[in-house]
Amino acid sequence: MPHRVVVLALDGVYPFELSIPARIFGTAADPDGVPLYEVVTCSLDGRPVPTSADFAVAVQHDVEAIDTADTLVLPPFVCGPQGPRDWMPDGVAAALGRVRPGARIVSICSAAYVLASAGLLDGRRATTHWNDAEHFQRTFPDVVVDAGVLFVDDGELLTSAGVASGVDLCLHLVRRDHGSAAANRVARLCVVPPWREGGQAQYIERPVPETSATTTSATREWALARLGRPISLAELATHARMSVRTFSRRFRDEVGLTPGQWLIRQRVEHARRLLETTDLPVDRVAAESGFGTAASLRLHMAETIGVSPTTYRNTFRTTAA
Repeated sequence: MPHRVVVLALDGVYPFELSIPARIFGTAADPDGVPLYEVVTCSLDGRPVPTSADFAVAVQHDVEAIDTADTLVLPPFVCGPQGPRDWMPDGVAAALGRVRPGARIVSICSAAYVLASAGLLDGRRATTHWNDAEHFQRTFPDVVVDAGVLFVDDGELLTSAGVASGVDLCLHLVRRDHGSAAANRVARLCVVPPWREGGQAQYIERPVPETSATTTSATREWALARLGRPISLAELATHARMSVRTFSRRFRDEVGLTPGQWLIRQRVEHARRLLETTDLPVDRVAAESGFGTAASLRLHMAETIGVSPTTYRNTFRTTAA
């Protein structure tokens, strides 16, 4: 049976975020075109749901749909005048209580307030829209808020940053469930990047640079074509025709990461693709990805995604195949 994703639409739901799970998971299919997910949208009572726009949405299911959910997704909705107290409308706590053991719960944007209000995020790392992060942390001091990322995967509880980062999180789940090849197919069909560089820090309000300012995009493309060999910061700056200091500052402003952090992430992603799609030995994957040694690859994969190259291959090489 396909993995069942249930989306709970609450009064005042934002239509864009409501549609993300159906668009991403509904597009996911194996190479033969067989759907990998079933997406069901429900409300608390099965009745039409008013949205934040000038229309309502009609749903076909009530809260009982949650009983069979493998993943429950909570899109954000307009909060009422009472602030945090309105993040747990009547019936929502009972709805969360219907989630069966082992199922995942996902919040998009400010719907993290629902999970935090229910106590599900206490002691856990989570994120929400950067504009709400400080208020969220003050309101829920027991939650470890990371305002610089696009999403947080904490096992069975996952939270995303603002609006479109719900797309990033859903693609991440497709990648986690079925490998990079499946997620890349979805991304291509939806005309979105399969993995966005940096975190939401790059979207926080800053002075807009001059339109004539040189960007680092060409240098990033140059580096991606040379991941298999050492690349120094000075070399990157020289290619961009900037001083090291100027290049480092501009790179971080554009990408949300330092050049070194970005290079490691790109090398890990390249190693993941090789582990999924080839039978190259781990030490060869390390060399092709620019890590030099298998020990270095193991270290960076453990720090980035929490597993060794062999464990990752055993999971996703089979899935991809």
